[in-house]
Amino acid sequence: MSLQFGTDGVRGVANSELTPEFVTALARAAARVLGGTSVLVGRDTRRSGSLLLAALTAGFCGEGVDVIDLGVLPTPAVAHAAVARGSVAAMISASHNPFEDNGIKFFMAGGRKLDDAIEGRIEAALHAILEGESASATTPIGTQVGQASVDLSVLEDYMASVTAVLEGRHLNGMRVVLDCANGATSTAAPEVFRRLGASVTVIHASPNGTNINADCGSTHPASLQGAVRASNADLGFAFDGDADRMLAVDHNGELVDGDQLMAMMALDMRSRNRLAADTVVVTVMTNLGFKLAMRDAGVNVVETKVGDRYVLESIEENGYSLGGEQSGHLILRDHATTGDGTLAAVVIADLVQRSGKPLEMHAATMTRLPQVLKNVKGVDRSRLDTATELWDEVRSIEESFAGQGRVLIRPSGTEALIRVMVEAATPELATSACDRLCATVIRTLAL
Repeated sequence: MSLQFGTDGVRGVANSELTPEFVTALARAAARVLGGTSVLVGRDTRRSGSLLLAALTAGFCGEGVDVIDLGVLPTPAVAHAAVARGSVAAMISASHNPFEDNGIKFFMAGGRKLDDAIEGRIEAALHAILEGESASATTPIGTQVGQASVDLSVLEDYMASVTAVLEGRHLNGMRVVLDCANGATSTAAPEVFRRLGASVTVIHASPNGTNINADCGSTHPASLQGAVRASNADLGFAFDGDADRMLAVDHNGELVDGDQLMAMMALDMRSRNRLAADTVVVTVMTNLGFKLAMRDAGVNVVETKVGDRYVLESIEENGYSLGGEQSGHLILRDHATTGDGTLAAVVIADLVQRSGKPLEMHAATMTRLPQVLKNVKGVDRSRLDTATELWDEVRSIEESFAGQGRVLIRPSGTEALIRVMVEAATPELATSACDRLCATVIRTLAL
């Protein structure tokens, strides 16, 4: 079994690594572990989406589970439907990856992503199926075989739920540019903002199956920055291919990342008594500047490992209301069970509208420390924890930063490499320390 669950589902090159045969087996395994009589399935705009939908449908129906095709829509819309209908759900998407890739991520009936234990059970069932063992105790036949149907009403339900978040407020007079990444929110995000009264300029919302994320969206925000400046807009938002994350651009065309967005959300929510336990949940990749700003503001910060599902687990377990990642996965638990780019964009636009202050001023809530991130290939990730020389150097560097910098070294969750991240008071200090540590990683962990 070559493919396994990563930080966000199973991903690979469609029809090469992520073959129809593999996806059919994965669906059968998921049906056996997750249970239920039906599954909701959505997809983004990739060319391979219909291929993998057919394979996923075959697997679930073969296990006696009905498949309801929701069409092309954002990942958070699928999660919303899983909550509203009390149904297991799946999304066919590789998020911000290029169009050749695709992936499958599952949601429980309550709209939450799978935890590690459930993913492990699905992997075990998948292994058994691929090894030729029986898929189930009894093979469904006759009326027990699952059926496939189509229901495109979920997108409307989702858009209505997002507009309702403003509790009757509007965005009248606001000029907004939306970069939809030629992806799953190409219809939803513009419609939501128009319903709320904003004047909307839309770019990269003409998906053709191969242009998803291509030089656009949250991983390539330059065209959005230019469009905001050219149109004299108040602000802009860039989504990724499946719209579960978002980055913003202020009226000057300056990028505002997920850490800055979380900082302004946290302070706004606390001022309105909506920040549960005065706490925000982030990952270890969150900029130290965020933590310093929250400390000064009296807001508690809880850290998790990388992955928005770990952020959500902490939120759920402790009753918190806000969390997210620097990349723009922003979880507003009072309104959603997963990162939702369109929802977060509406909330940020509302914050700007209510305050009468430009996004630029809110972004100044925190000062980002210069951050350098480098990937080291050709090393043995399994020996990282016992690399004494490397960790001695990490401690020495962090002591020299005197609380105004930090080091994070971790194996990638999706690639065969080690990531080295350094934050420091100046770009020069961060770069120098990162280069030193990368050299040590290579010297001590070379294959």
